[in-house]
Amino acid sequence: MTALKPTLDLIITLLTIAIFGRVILSWIFPRGQDPLSRFFFVVTEPVLQPIRKILPNFGMLDLSPMIVIFALFFIRRIINYL
Repeated sequence: MTALKPTLDLIITLLTIAIFGRVILSWIFPRGQDPLSRFFFVVTEPVLQPIRKILPNFGMLDLSPMIVIFALFFIRRIINYL
């Protein structure tokens, strides 16, 4: 398990950065047509989509990135505790 911890921590960190990048780029390029936005979409959508299906519709406000980031934070805490 100790050899797996750094790998899982790196994956969680990279996914968190990608989610933040997607959120920030959605403010700058709302259509998401630039290559970096498409990359972040491909990387993060498999994680965000299931959460988005569960949440009620809040109009233009998408809370799924915040929920996934909180979940990743707690997963990291559990992994570091073990």
